[in-house]
Amino acid sequence: MSAIVRMFLSSTPRLASPRQEERKRNGIAIRLQSISLLLLIFGIVSIRVAHANPYLAKPGDTPIKARVGTCSITGGFIHLYTALFNGLFDKYGLRIEHVTLRGGVVSLAALSADEIQFIYCSADPMIPRMAAGADAKLIGSPIVGLPWVLMGRKEIKRPQELRGKTIALSRPGGLTDQLAKAVMKKFNLTTQEVKLLHIGGTGQLEPYNAMVQGLTQATFLTPPMDVRAKRDGFVLIYNLNELEVPSVYSSMFTNSKSLKERPALVQTFAAALAEAIYFVEKNPDKSKAALAKILAINDQEVLQSAYDAYAKSLVNRRLTVPVNAVAQAVEIAREDGTQIRKRPSDIIDNSFAEQLEKNGFLKELWGNELSSQEKRS
Repeated sequence: MSAIVRMFLSSTPRLASPRQEERKRNGIAIRLQSISLLLLIFGIVSIRVAHANPYLAKPGDTPIKARVGTCSITGGFIHLYTALFNGLFDKYGLRIEHVTLRGGVVSLAALSADEIQFIYCSADPMIPRMAAGADAKLIGSPIVGLPWVLMGRKEIKRPQELRGKTIALSRPGGLTDQLAKAVMKKFNLTTQEVKLLHIGGTGQLEPYNAMVQGLTQATFLTPPMDVRAKRDGFVLIYNLNELEVPSVYSSMFTNSKSLKERPALVQTFAAALAEAIYFVEKNPDKSKAALAKILAINDQEVLQSAYDAYAKSLVNRRLTVPVNAVAQAVEIAREDGTQIRKRPSDIIDNSFAEQLEKNGFLKELWGNELSSQEKRS
């Protein structure tokens, strides 16, 4: 700017009348004001460009295809479902194909073979398999916490009264199997005292139906299934949040091939899910509508129960995987006899989630709502 000022000054004659001098000074002042305004506008534009979303698709870009598998059907995957049904992946230049797989074992096998590039699943049952050597890494956790409750027949008032009863679970080694063992350990119950009946299936419906049919007396549920259970006459036996153990629920996983050969895809996928968290919180009706399509439920009380649990109380805006929870899950698996081949740090890659904060993406998305108190370690 100083060079421009000197140019203007050098064009001014040395000898001039006082009136001419005043007019020239006014002209210089106007020019300087115009230059300052242009510089200010240029600065604002530069700031906006610097903070623009770097992951959005550009005009003419060819969409990147990827497959994401979910290990079950649950309200806990509300962020993924909402992104799929509201075009958020398209916005980021991703053409996502969603497939539902039968549990964590099948999901990890498909991921290892690169038949799918991402898994969206509860982390707790996956961590022991990953630590045992499965080709997968945790790259983000939209939901952190333990939303499960133990529901059962009216005559069972507390966990100690499960002696002589049967709990319906999905499959051996699955998440509900691990939850049952954790509850039994806390209340000094054994498998001789409490029978664990593995029904199978990809979600909570099969074990729940077994309880409805009188084949078992209790089962583990998450919102919104707990609302249905209460309507059907079952009662809350135990809220698993009272276990007070670190837990990782809905999470994103990818394989080594994607990390090595497709890091931009992984980063963009993480960014799209980060925006999905924001979108779900700001658009409850659209989010519940997406969940209604997946669950084939139009009951607003049921949908609201799921929304309250997963879009509010347990949401993790920063996506970072809590290392302490993963480490504890690995140690529990070791104590249960799992042959551990990987350290917790070997099955976590928080670099993609951390990049979203480093480059200002999350700040631009949330503004002052992204408080430091929300950061999870």
